[in-house]
Amino acid sequence: MKNSIRKITIGKPIHTDAVVAKLTAEKGKIPYLKREDKSFIYKLGTEDRIYGLGENVRGINKRGWIYESNCADQPNHTESQHSLYGAHNFFVIDGKERFGVFLDYPGKLTLDMGYTRMDEVRITPEDWNMDVYIIEGKEVLDIVKAFRTLIGRSYIPPKWAFGYGQSRWGYQSEDDIRKVVKGYRDNDIPIDSVYMDIDYMERFKDFTVNEETFPDFPKFVTEMEKEHIHLVPIIDAGVKIEKGYETYEEGVEKGYFCKEKDGTDFVGAVWPGRVHFPDFLNKDARKWFGKQYKFLLDQGIEGFWNDMNEPSIFYSEKNLEAVMKKIQKMDNRDMDMWEVFGFRDMVNGLANNPEDYKSFYHDMDGTKVRHDKVHNLYGYNMTRAAGEAFEELCPDKRILIFSRSSYIGMHRYGGTWMGDNQSWWSHLLLNLQMLPSLNMCGFLYTGADLGGFGADTTEDLVLRWLELGIFTPLMRNHAALGTREQEAYQFTNKEAFKNIIGIRYGLMPYLYSEYMKAALRDEMLFVPLAFAYPGDKYAQQTEDQLLLGESIMIAPVYTQNATGRYVYLPEKMKLVRMKSMKDIKTEVLEKGHYYIDVALDEVVFFIRPEKIVPYTMGGQFLEEAEKQELKTLHFVTDKAEYELYEDEGYEKDYENPNHYKTIKVEV
Repeated sequence: MKNSIRKITIGKPIHTDAVVAKLTAEKGKIPYLKREDKSFIYKLGTEDRIYGLGENVRGINKRGWIYESNCADQPNHTESQHSLYGAHNFFVIDGKERFGVFLDYPGKLTLDMGYTRMDEVRITPEDWNMDVYIIEGKEVLDIVKAFRTLIGRSYIPPKWAFGYGQSRWGYQSEDDIRKVVKGYRDNDIPIDSVYMDIDYMERFKDFTVNEETFPDFPKFVTEMEKEHIHLVPIIDAGVKIEKGYETYEEGVEKGYFCKEKDGTDFVGAVWPGRVHFPDFLNKDARKWFGKQYKFLLDQGIEGFWNDMNEPSIFYSEKNLEAVMKKIQKMDNRDMDMWEVFGFRDMVNGLANNPEDYKSFYHDMDGTKVRHDKVHNLYGYNMTRAAGEAFEELCPDKRILIFSRSSYIGMHRYGGTWMGDNQSWWSHLLLNLQMLPSLNMCGFLYTGADLGGFGADTTEDLVLRWLELGIFTPLMRNHAALGTREQEAYQFTNKEAFKNIIGIRYGLMPYLYSEYMKAALRDEMLFVPLAFAYPGDKYAQQTEDQLLLGESIMIAPVYTQNATGRYVYLPEKMKLVRMKSMKDIKTEVLEKGHYYIDVALDEVVFFIRPEKIVPYTMGGQFLEEAEKQELKTLHFVTDKAEYELYEDEGYEKDYENPNHYKTIKVEV
């Protein structure tokens, strides 16, 4: 079967720019999906599996739960959740029939994947204006590649952004950051970047720097550069309402903020208090906001992370006023259960209230559009604003940018991290299982907050999470204010942290090469075993192991106190044990099921037959690691070749044939 893509238009869709390929739209029935009343229906076979949906809870096979595409500020990523920070409406049915579906619909979409009825997919939009794409292919990977070609090339960050990064909400001054850098350098633990949360700003105002705690910011940026450290500041969606604040005053003057129905600027609240939200769906406002990044670019900054852009709203001014009036009327000091519950729900309901999302509007090419109809496009277009600005402000240079909220299409402008997770072992497994689903939707530059963002972590959790994190493109340790400090040098076994993070730097030739080839060829970087071994019933059931690029299979430990784990090998493979780049042991294992011992200070992975993994001895930062001699790990019984992609990592001449080199191994 050849790949086939059909586009069916229903009603009057809102143009999202998710798709870059030009297809002629059809009218009429949609293949596979039966329209019934208010939903699309598909009858599932007993063995059918469902893959995709990007950033979401539960396993790789999404069958058996009900999901919502509705970008939400939701840090408790428990199995009971229905939506997280991203909205990624692409999935593949794999079973008696094999096809992919992309519903280009920016409003709230409910995807009942065998929850209400185990034998039925039921997809329910809030209105009937959308483009539906049906993609057919011989195998799941064929369908995914066709979809990735449809939506355009994935974002490529600068090479330094593949180095290890340390972040924490609470680094409040230059000295705080110096202390972090010193902690890593004094203990010989590799690091390339330090992330700056809202603490660096002047009273949490975008595109400002607190001059008391960062008295000479350009000089400090240069000081960090001499330490081979890149500073990565956060940018939030809400702009503080304050006279004399240039970004606010200019946005009001030019009408670039989201409006109430009567045309006045919508007032919400986030970290700085009362804010306006830039209208990122207005192309002029998007261009204006993107130019604001120049303030920090001019001071030497080369990377950013966009946050709070679902958008997260602590409260709206009008909703807060209504709730306060209700509270003032309460004179009952003897509330029963229902009154207590009602009071609590009323106060808790101030944040991210659905009614608030229905109360403000965007200007999309001269058309007024209510926010809830396009809610899932907001974070996407904030990052698009930055990405388009970087193309104009520094066209020949790669700038790091990733975002908390996203929609398919944003993958062309930046990466995404997996949001404000918790220091839970279940979130370590969730990190692993989100990787291929996000890759399917074009998001290659991604990773989770290693060690967990909220709650108090443990030393063994951070070590085990790093043993997965060394393989993810975004490798960042991030924690919330008030939680246990979890920088690598804070723990007892500093040697283990040094060695494990060092393995990331040693494997960088392979990891970077595989990322670049996946991005340039519209392929997945992380592949479930079910995709690569479609006829293997054990591979279909294995959801805690992934292929990484062409050569490696990873199988991290994700349970506390475990001294190893069970692993399924779908073919003969070479087991690699690493305590450091100087301590490597290997053995060949036949196809089958194994219990593998994995010490707490050990990284274990597998090399596929006739495959090669280039590596070096690493370094304290990427520039140092790149100067090391190239070596190879391999599982070659006769002879094999590996295509290495190697460039400077700052420029954009991606197609330059000089970036490709062939490594040959003969035994």
